[in-house]
Amino acid sequence: MNSASAHRQSGNSRESVPQTVRGLQIRASRLTTGIFAGEYLSAFRGRGIEFEEVREYQPGDDIRTIDWNVTARLDRPYVKRFVEERELTLMILLDRSPSMQFGTRRTTKLQTGVEAASLLAFAALRSNDKIGLMTYTDRVETFLPVAKGKRHVMRMVHQALSTPCGGGGAGLEAALLQLGTVLKGRALLFVVSDFHDPIPLLPLAQAALRHDVVAVAVSDPAEEELPAAGLINLVDPETGSECLVDSADDALRDRYRRLAAGRHGQIRQQLAAAGAEILTLNTSIAPLHPLIRFFRNRSRQRRG
Repeated sequence: MNSASAHRQSGNSRESVPQTVRGLQIRASRLTTGIFAGEYLSAFRGRGIEFEEVREYQPGDDIRTIDWNVTARLDRPYVKRFVEERELTLMILLDRSPSMQFGTRRTTKLQTGVEAASLLAFAALRSNDKIGLMTYTDRVETFLPVAKGKRHVMRMVHQALSTPCGGGGAGLEAALLQLGTVLKGRALLFVVSDFHDPIPLLPLAQAALRHDVVAVAVSDPAEEELPAAGLINLVDPETGSECLVDSADDALRDRYRRLAAGRHGQIRQQLAAAGAEILTLNTSIAPLHPLIRFFRNRSRQRRG
């Protein structure tokens, strides 16, 4: 029995979430203000520092920043002032394979992933970063080159939410290989997926050597623990194969739970071995606060 299989169950209760492109755009834009945008800014630093100006020395200034040429010419101390070179490139790879359509709580895995991608995009917009998007199934479906501006972000959200899903998975390798040919320079690379298909370890490790890679692993509670709901039809979303099981069987639920835990552990181990940071999202929880926690942890690790 595949612990990652979907299940069909009537009467699922879901919290209201934006189902339209416009609704998602408005909500993401409203949420990425203040704390969220600040946490994003702190977690992902610029590529370096650049010179901005020379100003007169003030008590407390680092004497190592004194500009001795200007000091000698004006006969009083002056220091160089530097600012962070902030502009970054945010690239999002979004898995739109059939398994991402599964969801039993608030929304589907795909919708949760699109919510997270939208929040990231609007935070990057506020930081004046470039943003791009690539969606994939068993192949690359769409590619939106990196650019700036609100209109570009709106287009990205629309493309992420409205692109038709393909008939299979395992397209991450193709996406990473294509990305290597079209993306110039270093980027923040967010891979949003449930990672149900085999992870292409070598291409992902090669991407992590060049880019700052974050694997956003999206799951649903029913993939972790089988609900005690009597007869349930388990469905493999990739192949369509079905299996009727009795979820009232304690031994079966325990086996399902152990298989699921083992599989999630293996995914995390492989992603970490490839050099990716890991952010875990769940369909039962909106992605805003998990993203904020991830940003804060990353900021603390950088300072440490």
